[in-house]
Amino acid sequence: MPTIEVKKDLLFKALGRRYSFEEFDELGFEFGLEAEEPEEEEILQNPDLANVWKIDIPANRYDLLCIEGLSRALLVFLEKKQCPRYKTVKPQKLQQMKILPATQQVRPYGVAAVLRNIKFTPDSYKSFIELQDKLHHNLCRRRTLVAIGTHDLDTIQGPFIYDAKPPANIKFKPLSQTKEFTAPEMMEMYSLDSHLKPYLPIIREKPVYPVIYDRNNVVLSMPPIINGDHSKITLDTRNVFIESTATDLNKAKIVLDTLVTMFSEYCDQPFTVEPVEVTHSDGSVHVYPELPYRYEEVDVEDVNKKVGISISAETMSNLLTKMCLRSEVLQGGKIKVEIPPTRHDVIHPCDVIEDVAIAYGYNKIVKKIPATSTIADQFPVNKLTDLLRQEVACAGFTEVLTFALCSRDDVASKMRKNIKDSNAVHIANPKTLEFQIGRTTLLPGVLKTICNNKNMPLPLKLFEISDVMFCDKTKDVGARNERRLCAVNYNKSSGFEVMKGLLDRVMQLLEVPIVQSEQGYYIKSCKDATYFEGRCAEIIFNNSVIGKIGVLHPDVLKEFELTNPCSCMEFSIEPFL
Repeated sequence: MPTIEVKKDLLFKALGRRYSFEEFDELGFEFGLEAEEPEEEEILQNPDLANVWKIDIPANRYDLLCIEGLSRALLVFLEKKQCPRYKTVKPQKLQQMKILPATQQVRPYGVAAVLRNIKFTPDSYKSFIELQDKLHHNLCRRRTLVAIGTHDLDTIQGPFIYDAKPPANIKFKPLSQTKEFTAPEMMEMYSLDSHLKPYLPIIREKPVYPVIYDRNNVVLSMPPIINGDHSKITLDTRNVFIESTATDLNKAKIVLDTLVTMFSEYCDQPFTVEPVEVTHSDGSVHVYPELPYRYEEVDVEDVNKKVGISISAETMSNLLTKMCLRSEVLQGGKIKVEIPPTRHDVIHPCDVIEDVAIAYGYNKIVKKIPATSTIADQFPVNKLTDLLRQEVACAGFTEVLTFALCSRDDVASKMRKNIKDSNAVHIANPKTLEFQIGRTTLLPGVLKTICNNKNMPLPLKLFEISDVMFCDKTKDVGARNERRLCAVNYNKSSGFEVMKGLLDRVMQLLEVPIVQSEQGYYIKSCKDATYFEGRCAEIIFNNSVIGKIGVLHPDVLKEFELTNPCSCMEFSIEPFL
């Protein structure tokens, strides 16, 4: 959840009155926001924070990430202002941007717009920059999906070209620098910059770097790294050219819509935007920003039922209007809801229903006992798990809880197995070597626990009852879980008889006799590379193998840095449900 800092005096001016923190906190709660005052220690370190409130914004409400959008939404919510209409105004000469095919290798999409005759103040200028930063970190996923560039239109001339060139062929004076650098020199220079360093890997290994320039070959920016110094905006800038390059066109359009709708209020003609004609690399021509107004229909009875209230269609329409969603009551108990270009978070009628609940007030919704009477019960596998946990603990074993993810080596080389035979669920982009796959066996986790507790007195008798996971194409998610019981006895001698005794006790509790039939269980000698040869057996129930029991191979013990012999068993408990 992103957090923004707003100056109290600016907020009070925008809202038209002063608020105590308690009053604003209550207003924010009703609207779905959380406000926070700085701590006294923070104020002592930075006295400017005394005039600041921190506000937590829902992650999908991009229109609230600046004081302009926040105050506008609150004024509409308080019914002190109507939601403005955003529109594009076609100029005498339409600005153009052409995207060349080379950009397909790095960032294939681009959109643009112009804020004409805008007037910045120091506070609005700062807010303009901060909104871009918030969008970069939130919706733009740290510039990997979208990168925003803003430029003083009076210092450059269209049409603009968005191209991708070899790094050595790109040379310009970057923002806040005094001389020109080539792209490789900039990458080297900014590798020491704490702010820009995280963005360098986005294009560093690409054969070409994206670059935007005007008709005079003046470089505007090298997205997503840095803008050019020539076209930088200042407090005196009157016309702003905004470009967004992206790997996701939809996200680029949302970013552009958000930026222009928030700050077009400072234009001579408030809430108007000058469009730009963009020619994409495939030759298609589009005009941005689109500023789309679309419509959803909701059923009044359905909304009342899902929220748990009973209000008329007119009242519901008024509530939605308070949330910047203009509404119209239709025949047949329907409401037609207009979704403005600032509300890209509304993608389904359920989002409209949520806004009805917010505007009505969650605290006003009366708690009711459900009309249907049902009795809750545990899933059978969880009930059996809880019963077995208690009994295995009573047998002298200590329960452990280990990670559901592990490394490939944990279930393969350390267990003397081939990873290809494990049928494991692999993580596409693992952050660490410790968490590469979903575990296919509980044994490595228990052995790691013993390794980290070797200073404890022997014997170490541990067990775990948890899920393992496997790839399964027959499932809708492509994988399935399986509940297993794993127990380990670590002592000066292997103690196979301890494991066999625990197995017999568990089967006794499950009322499964020791007979070679469909109604009983037995063990049968087998070969498994994880276990000592001649000291491994399959656990067979209902004529199917459900697990293994045996003494671990010395090489396995060595991989887990264990020095004493160890016996273990692991089997699935699901066949007993």
